[in-house]
Amino acid sequence: MPDEAREAGFDKSRLPSRHVTVGPQRAPHRSYYYAMGLGEAEIDRPFIGVATCWNEAAPCNISLARQAQVVKQGVKAAGGTPREFTTITVTDGIAMGHAGMKSSLVSREVIADSVEVTMRGHCYDALVGLAGCDKSLPGMMMAMVRLNVPSVFIYGGSILPGRYQGRDVTVQDVFEAVGHHSAGTVSDQELHCLESVACPSAGSCGGQFTANTMACVSEAIGLALPGSSGAPAPYESRDALCEASGRAVMALVRSQLRPRDIVTRKALENAATVVAASGGSTNAGLHLPAIAHEAGIDFDLADVCEIFRRTPYIADLKPAGRYVAKDMYEVGGMPILLRALLDGGYLHGDCLTVTGETLAANLAGVVVPADQDVIRPTSAPLSPVGGVVGLSGSLAPNGAIVKIAGLHSLRFRGPARCFDSEEACFAAVERRDYRAGEVLVIRYEGPRGGPGMREMLSTTAAIYGQGMGEKVALITDGRFSGATRGFCVGHVGPEAAVGGPIALIRDGDVIAIDADAGRIDVEVDESELESRRQVWTPRPTDFQSGALWKYAQLVGDACKGAVTHPGAVAETHVYADI
Repeated sequence: MPDEAREAGFDKSRLPSRHVTVGPQRAPHRSYYYAMGLGEAEIDRPFIGVATCWNEAAPCNISLARQAQVVKQGVKAAGGTPREFTTITVTDGIAMGHAGMKSSLVSREVIADSVEVTMRGHCYDALVGLAGCDKSLPGMMMAMVRLNVPSVFIYGGSILPGRYQGRDVTVQDVFEAVGHHSAGTVSDQELHCLESVACPSAGSCGGQFTANTMACVSEAIGLALPGSSGAPAPYESRDALCEASGRAVMALVRSQLRPRDIVTRKALENAATVVAASGGSTNAGLHLPAIAHEAGIDFDLADVCEIFRRTPYIADLKPAGRYVAKDMYEVGGMPILLRALLDGGYLHGDCLTVTGETLAANLAGVVVPADQDVIRPTSAPLSPVGGVVGLSGSLAPNGAIVKIAGLHSLRFRGPARCFDSEEACFAAVERRDYRAGEVLVIRYEGPRGGPGMREMLSTTAAIYGQGMGEKVALITDGRFSGATRGFCVGHVGPEAAVGGPIALIRDGDVIAIDADAGRIDVEVDESELESRRQVWTPRPTDFQSGALWKYAQLVGDACKGAVTHPGAVAETHVYADI
């Protein structure tokens, strides 16, 4: 082994990259690295994959390429050789409200799979993953746990809030303004002015929507450095966090502390606790089981929702609250939220993190500031239960999920109005062809039935913009954006495509939702539902080839994370040990 590698403290004979760099038989492989400007010393060091979801699709990802360069500096300074590569993203804000959203959840699997095959194909020894938009965060973390090589996650950062008529605004306000516009209360000019200022910088959506929710998860679960999720994307202070992440992964290569040592059952419980306490996105109910699946841990929607129900809601963040991610960062960021929850007895402080220390050790010395109201103590919460809760009952035997943060009533009962696609429901909403008291049902939008389990933000935002946000309920076997508010129930399972009860509902059937009791029921006799089931036939989709067809053949139930492979329980070997 060359002196440089020894001096850095790395034994390549135990690392995956030995398969492409060590010995006479690897001379052809090394020739490619010489072609890219590497010298012997660099080839002899550990190879670190630096994976980003950079693209020009949206502001969420546009700064990731620059941040990756700083990560690479940290890797080099600590004795590694960084190898940068990119993967795709589908940006939900642009995919929203049309057939493009069918590709969103599919992209999570493509991201995880593409990172896996790149790492496997080139025998990289460790991974730093940078992500910005919603599905890229869980996709990157899923790949880390699947590969089980030393890994560090870093969020690209949130967008700065826009300013309109003297107040902070986000893209959520623009979606809701579309509803106001259809109701005639916002003019063309006002809508144009708002859309022009709502998103003033690089970064992911600024409220506690899915991206910021999963960024919080990355710290709570232990895969990201403390405080790394908070700084907005344009802040140059992110450079120090990126450089530190590059150095941190080299320390993990030395110690061989791996993602599955960190992502334990207790760490997943910590992550779910943070989602609930921050009023986070219902999509976490999909992504946490998927991450658990990569570790071989049975942690499904019911487990997530059990934690949601016993966790106080303490972070006053949009869409239900008053503040954006930048505001939480300015009072101390995620360490403050974690400290408040740890002090209240809601976290497992003994969980290991990528620092090599426990969560509690990372938080030593952190004090929750008294002169702020973004994050409250657990003794004085916004609500005694989490901002998101689970439901089950005759309409959802496999469960469902609803964000209750900001709701004035936790009960709703009314007649069903059924739509077999989001487009059909949105058209009815646009022409105001619905009534207060109804339960709007959007079905055949589940993982298989969509395919792709679309989010319904365009529809829910339009309803809210029309002033009907809590005057109707909306249920679906699809999903909701983290920006959704109102009485909206998603992830209803089993989905309509496999003949779940949601497929059997008819217009006028009474649906009762009680978020306090955790129930969602259709008030129809089981014998009547069974007779309807006998005449029900599957509904074909328009996707009979290509990536969406392939996804529909493989994807499982939403309550298990909508995953597409058997997971760690079926493994006979782990990539990290090749």
